[in-house]
Amino acid sequence: MNSFLIDCIGYGGLVINLYSMSTKGEYKLRLVSLIANIIYILYGALISATPIIVGCAIAVLLHSYHIRRLRINKNRND
Repeated sequence: MNSFLIDCIGYGGLVINLYSMSTKGEYKLRLVSLIANIIYILYGALISATPIIVGCAIAVLLHSYHIRRLRINKNRND
């Protein structure tokens, strides 16, 4: 794959991650960060960077857990 395209994927993940930090509300922050980390996993796989893949996979699991917890708590309060 073209290295320019791979770099664009990495920068896309970076932009989405930075955007997540500017969002209000824990749910939206975690959801956008989850998407960014999935893109980082793809980027890590394309450049064969195991630390990026492992770190972002852990982040995906953590964000998924907290998103689920937030949804359960919201349903309880409704």
